[in-house]
Amino acid sequence: MDKSTITIDVHLDKDKVPDQILWDATSSTAADKQNAKAMMLAFWDGADKSALRIDIWNKEMMVDEMGDFFYQTLMGMADTFERATHQTALTAEMKAYAKDFFNKFRATQMNDNKLV
Repeated sequence: MDKSTITIDVHLDKDKVPDQILWDATSSTAADKQNAKAMMLAFWDGADKSALRIDIWNKEMMVDEMGDFFYQTLMGMADTFERATHQTALTAEMKAYAKDFFNKFRATQMNDNKLV
């Protein structure tokens, strides 16, 4: 049986705020650890029927990047849901919500920038 190990290193500042997120996988072709500004990790506990999540972002993550990250994550979740369930109608609704979310996010960013 093949196995791949994913390692995530979260470096914290003196106040225990994430400074840097590095990750690598044994099956990766990358020579060095990869840098990330944010991560979302979810596990499904079948016994408890609950999701366990870890969400981390570093000090360098900008608000506009967080909006992009959430949009792309929502779209990716919709794709995964469709592959797993073949529920194309629900997938389309999820993607429509993601697009609406992102458009509203961008509009709030535009309004916030006008106030500065």
